[in-house]
Amino acid sequence: MMSRSYTNLLDLASGNFPVMGREKKRLPRVMTVPGVISELDDDQANSVSSDVPSSVIQDRLIIVANQLPVKAKRRPDNKGWSFSWDEDSLLLQLKDGLPEDMEVLYVGSLRVEIDLTEQDDVSQLLLDRFKCVPAFLPNDILNKFYHGFCKQHLWPLFHYMLPFSANHGGRFDRSLWEAYVAANKIFSQRVIEILNPEDDYVWIHDYHLMVLPTFLRRRFNRLRMGFFLHSPFPSSEIYRTLPVREEILKALLNSDLIGFHTFDYARHFLSCCSRMLGLEYQSKRGYIGLEYYGRTVGIKIMPVGIHMGQIESVLRLADKEWRVGELRQQFEGKTVLLGVDDMDIFKGVNLKLLAMEQLLKQHPKWQGRAVLVQIANPARGRGRDLEEIQDEISSSCERINKTFGRPGYEPIVFIDRPISLCERTAYYTIAECVVVTAVRDGMNLTPYEYIVSRQGDSGSESSSELSGPKKSMLVVSEFIGCSPSLSGAIRVNPWNVEATAEAMNEAISMNDSEKQLRHEKHYRYVSTHDVAYWSRSFFQDMERTCRDHFRRRCWGIGLSFGFRVVALDPNFRKLSIDAIESAYIKSKRRAILLDYDGTVMPQTSINKSPSEEVISIINMLCSDDKNTVFVVSGRGKDSLGQWFSPCKKLGIAAEHGYFMRWRVEEPWKTIGQSNDFGWVQMAEPVMKLYTESTDGSYIETKESALVWHHRDADPGFGSTQAKEMLDHLESVLANEPVAVKRGQSIVEVKPQGVSKGLVAEKIFAAMEEGGKQADFVLCIGDDRSDEDMFEIIGDAMTSGVLSSNSSVFACTVGQKPSKAKYYLDDTTEVINMLEALADASDPSPSPRIEEGFSP
Repeated sequence: MMSRSYTNLLDLASGNFPVMGREKKRLPRVMTVPGVISELDDDQANSVSSDVPSSVIQDRLIIVANQLPVKAKRRPDNKGWSFSWDEDSLLLQLKDGLPEDMEVLYVGSLRVEIDLTEQDDVSQLLLDRFKCVPAFLPNDILNKFYHGFCKQHLWPLFHYMLPFSANHGGRFDRSLWEAYVAANKIFSQRVIEILNPEDDYVWIHDYHLMVLPTFLRRRFNRLRMGFFLHSPFPSSEIYRTLPVREEILKALLNSDLIGFHTFDYARHFLSCCSRMLGLEYQSKRGYIGLEYYGRTVGIKIMPVGIHMGQIESVLRLADKEWRVGELRQQFEGKTVLLGVDDMDIFKGVNLKLLAMEQLLKQHPKWQGRAVLVQIANPARGRGRDLEEIQDEISSSCERINKTFGRPGYEPIVFIDRPISLCERTAYYTIAECVVVTAVRDGMNLTPYEYIVSRQGDSGSESSSELSGPKKSMLVVSEFIGCSPSLSGAIRVNPWNVEATAEAMNEAISMNDSEKQLRHEKHYRYVSTHDVAYWSRSFFQDMERTCRDHFRRRCWGIGLSFGFRVVALDPNFRKLSIDAIESAYIKSKRRAILLDYDGTVMPQTSINKSPSEEVISIINMLCSDDKNTVFVVSGRGKDSLGQWFSPCKKLGIAAEHGYFMRWRVEEPWKTIGQSNDFGWVQMAEPVMKLYTESTDGSYIETKESALVWHHRDADPGFGSTQAKEMLDHLESVLANEPVAVKRGQSIVEVKPQGVSKGLVAEKIFAAMEEGGKQADFVLCIGDDRSDEDMFEIIGDAMTSGVLSSNSSVFACTVGQKPSKAKYYLDDTTEVINMLEALADASDPSPSPRIEEGFSP
């Protein structure tokens, strides 16, 4: 009996799971011009796409995040809700960087629970007044999704905390993952209700919604979609411990642009894609991209900034001026160091307290003078780890104040309550230094807010009191996202308490001119790289990445979270056996070129010798005098010659065409430009050097080439070594008649003028010279080396070697980007197609070739 639980992720990803709670009334789809949009069933698996761009000119942006940028409050009469914008929300602030005429809609959840009977009215109200679409999550899903998978699994793991025991971090719970998937599905349904797929951009935010791109891409192949991760992304050694690691990576890769705060986070993501999915990235003209099934997924590195207008307006408030005066009086004669952190196990608050304690011990002159004001924002999560860190902080504050405190002086002022931006700005204004000792943090905008607050507003009293040189000092952890952009800050390893204490002493002891220079440098950066700059840059890159969406032909393939979109040339299509058979029968001179491995022989097969069926089919094709049949392979001539010895009329090109013969009875000929292999003595020692230092690599020696394989080596190290070897060999062999090329997990050295493309060219030319110009060409292959043949076919028609009326079928195996215009899915389809041609062949009147075969 099958379980009714959500253990079948295939059903989850395709939307085939029971609805929790009652069915919600669907919101009307929002349109920018009058028109009709057909209703889309939520369980429909087919993609919705069109080759005709919409006539709607104005683009819209749909911003999707876990929470909407609105505040909700129950009305005093307890009848309904009142809503207002959350001015502190990044989602609201980022609109400043978008085009003024761009319509922005929001999809997310609310911070309050809305009764089922009120949800429809609330949805309509938020849509009409705020252009917000709420996603209502049932309580059981919400708790498992947010407090479960997000906060117990993703948040700790992305901050480098592994679940070593059930008490710390907790073991992976499959039901929490299923709730995460179910929640993302609900978000996708809300997006789909308002989406115009050909006119809208979708921008998804943060780790709560990392599988949402797959749900949306399943429905709309050409949807323009970006994702930005606001938390750190861990190294591959940490991330690979996640049991659903590949599902999340593949889901993210269904976005068009993926954004990170720092290069480190992006580098870790790229490393995970390389090690777990075998994907390599390329950097071109300053842009980083991952080639993923014909799509280029852009990687954006841009730290978010603060909202300058909001901070500057707060600086002008009378309440802030009054609070600054109060604080100056409270801390008169004291040097204030300030910490502003969420109550979180990764913020390193206790490490900061220990550093302050060490400062007072090492530098007694600051006793009675230096004060650390630590503001702790309310915790967002919960759990035993958080309770432990709160107890530890409380104990440290009590101990330090007891040891170093005196009447009228407490070295630690701990503020454990929510404070407004206005009050926070007042603390920034009077602080000589801000200290951030987070052990891991995605970005942390506290230093940015502090810098702008210290710059002040020209019209305020506090600013006039600070007239003259503006100065500020920062001590920041090297493990936070804003650290790379603050080159004037003193960076510390927060785990090194003594070094942090010395950094704090250096910061408050530094002369004013140095503080001023550092402040000016920081303010120039912060004031120009604000939240508007960040959103504008991300959106422009999303536009650039999606520019060719409607010019490509796309297929959605794969099940569950293996789903991906393959983007291919509009003329690329599956080879019809009926069409090729019809052209085959009508033609008089045919050239048939077949790759071996991956084309007529499955790559996964252990026994690489051809089957009796393949031998029989090839013999039938060769028996027709109208056919010239060649196997063109990278394999050696001895193995190919032995395997195909029963095929007397078969031509073979071995080692990518270095060795070639037209029939079994003919001797092998070389078609390379040179028979000088003196270069082997130079190349082989270099390859051996890299083989000895790269575990898992080996050298394959062919008669015409040397190949260094690193498929079984560490992906990152093997790739690095391959790049180094390529440069090394190109330098050593610069004056030799060879070509050094890098392929899929290989580096190959072979004579110049050797390629499968040249083999095809030679065959076509020989047929033309013999008065038998081919009017039918079939060329099938599966890898990069076969692309040379596909390219040559087009050139041959242009040059006249092939007639412009020739029926040409360049076919690759598998749906992937290719210069071929046709594809077949696998070797089985290739053999079936060849068998159909063999059956349609006209055996020559000469005696038939014996078709017996001994393995």
